[in-house]
Amino acid sequence: MNQGIQWSNALSTHPSLEAALSEVIDRAGQDLQGDPDLGLLFVSSAFASEYSRVMPLLRQKIEIPYLLGCGGGGIIGRDALGGVQEVEEAAAISLSLARLPEVTIEPFWVQDEDLPDPDSSPQAWMDCLGLAAPASPEEQVYFILMVDPYSVRSDELLQGLDFAYPGAVKVGGLASGRPQQREGGLFFQDRYCGEGTIGIALRGKICLKTIVAQGCRPIGSVLRVTEAKRNVLTQVQVGEDDKEMTPLEALQDIVQSLDPADRQLVQNSLFMGIACNPFQLELKPGDFLVRNLLGVDPRTGAIAVGDRLRPGQRIQFHLRDAHTSAEDLEILLKQYRQEHWETKALGGLMFSCLGRGESLYEEPNFDSDLFRQYLGEIPLGGFFCNGEIGPIGGNTYLHGYTSVFGIFCQP
Repeated sequence: MNQGIQWSNALSTHPSLEAALSEVIDRAGQDLQGDPDLGLLFVSSAFASEYSRVMPLLRQKIEIPYLLGCGGGGIIGRDALGGVQEVEEAAAISLSLARLPEVTIEPFWVQDEDLPDPDSSPQAWMDCLGLAAPASPEEQVYFILMVDPYSVRSDELLQGLDFAYPGAVKVGGLASGRPQQREGGLFFQDRYCGEGTIGIALRGKICLKTIVAQGCRPIGSVLRVTEAKRNVLTQVQVGEDDKEMTPLEALQDIVQSLDPADRQLVQNSLFMGIACNPFQLELKPGDFLVRNLLGVDPRTGAIAVGDRLRPGQRIQFHLRDAHTSAEDLEILLKQYRQEHWETKALGGLMFSCLGRGESLYEEPNFDSDLFRQYLGEIPLGGFFCNGEIGPIGGNTYLHGYTSVFGIFCQP
């Protein structure tokens, strides 16, 4: 029997909850030699009225020591023919099962009001989640997170986890189950949870690598922030002569240099990129954390950005469209394959924004097909999120319009 990591996934699009659960359990279980140690379950919001029945039904059919999952507006998984489908706005269930010998699995469920103060010690965060400290500075810890978007301060949660476990890889997403009730839907062990954050920490003979595709390309030159109040940018330096101007003036200059198609994109697909590494001399696409633009004050030339800004930071305007998004993901996949060609990927998770998928590309299964083209036929499951969790530049962020891939390997 294979003693290494085993990973499987199955997707069902059966409209009956019982039948869909039976199908994914049977098919995912057939691909494992022995009983699973971990299950990751993603359930379409088409079943939202039956979320409370999911765990009792599943527990009648299979025993899994550690099980978590969430609801999603779209579900990703492996169909009966071995292909991967991204099922949007229709009934679907995806189940990933894993055998993880010599891997420690630590589950946690925490409510927002129980999170420590942002200034608390790393130990306070570990105690809150019920997790052990790293056994040594060299020990790697990997996190999978699923968050209710309506009850958790996601940014503070991620900052706290980074503080407690610096360098630990963290991936996941915000549930997207039933927005009309302000409830995402979380499944943890044997219960259905309406609020909070669920997750697992993995340690031992496993590694988790990531691809974070923000789907943007920079336009114009890199600017330097000279004045900002919280998230409102009021003054920037431009060019080698460090000319000072308002961000709106800088943007207007950039727009003049664009072709007609990009000028049109500026109207509704303009974003701000914030350099992640203040010490990096040359910045390239992918070195920026992409954030929404929230508004412009034509009177003062100020621009509000969806993140806090500080003087000295380097920023650059970005555009997003289907072509750019596809090109960005393909570049990252090529880079991953070149850097990790000796490491076999055994299983994967895909956390993709509700704003991607068919509504962006005008064709189904685009991101997952591209992923499989470069990384092969590995079992891939996941869901479409209200926000995607993944690392950029060594820190963990909540993203939008992004596809985050978690790739599990045997070290």
